[in-house]
Amino acid sequence: MLPTAKVEDAVLESVPRSVTLTVTASPAKPLDVTLSQAERLAAQGYDVVPHLAARMISGRSELTEIIARLGAAGVTKVFVPGGDADPVGDYHSSVDLLKDLAVIPHPFVHVGITGYPESHPAIHDDVTIQSMWDKRTYATHIVSNMTFDPKLVTAWVGRLRRRGVALPVLVGLPGPVETAKLVAMGTRIGVGESLRFLTKQKRTMSRLLAPGYTPERFLSVVGHSAEDPQARIGGLHLFTFNQVAQTEAWRQELLSS
Repeated sequence: MLPTAKVEDAVLESVPRSVTLTVTASPAKPLDVTLSQAERLAAQGYDVVPHLAARMISGRSELTEIIARLGAAGVTKVFVPGGDADPVGDYHSSVDLLKDLAVIPHPFVHVGITGYPESHPAIHDDVTIQSMWDKRTYATHIVSNMTFDPKLVTAWVGRLRRRGVALPVLVGLPGPVETAKLVAMGTRIGVGESLRFLTKQKRTMSRLLAPGYTPERFLSVVGHSAEDPQARIGGLHLFTFNQVAQTEAWRQELLSS
């Protein structure tokens, strides 16, 4: 979820406290917006995972303050991306922040990092692969970036394991969102290959162009791969694009089917 007042109201109205919530960091907003929303949702009884975008944090002193603030709010999970903003201080990548986090006392029992099944629009594949290796000892799990191609995800997980990266993976996929919002966001966050994949799959494309998008076919393929214990697929990370009510209704329907 993107940190807005409107989405916070939607969460309180439609999402049970048993659901873990991730609050992203946007370069268009101060990081305090993310932290404040995480604090409010934690006070409402949610298990909250704020994004600590490395390039939006000036250095160890500010990170120490953030750790204390989130600890006081009862937050025990964080997600550490590099972020899309220009660096404001010492941290030019997520691994820079993770190294400091490793030596500062903190309450975080779960520290997530990003994985890229597809090419990132602004980062070379060799860099993302090396970065994954560099970060593996500082994190507890990987959250894969959104993709529409389930076979690509399973192949990527296989490559991770062959490289010796054993962290559990939460597979990222979009919930049932408006097509225009999905395609616009997908192009921006680096899923161009998946969009091209969809154009070659007429039936899948027709489902995407229909009102709302449901990822059941994606889940059926990834679910089959998850049965292999060597894959270490630990669950799902749903991208709601702030359509949290629709996403939660879909999730509940899937659980009851």
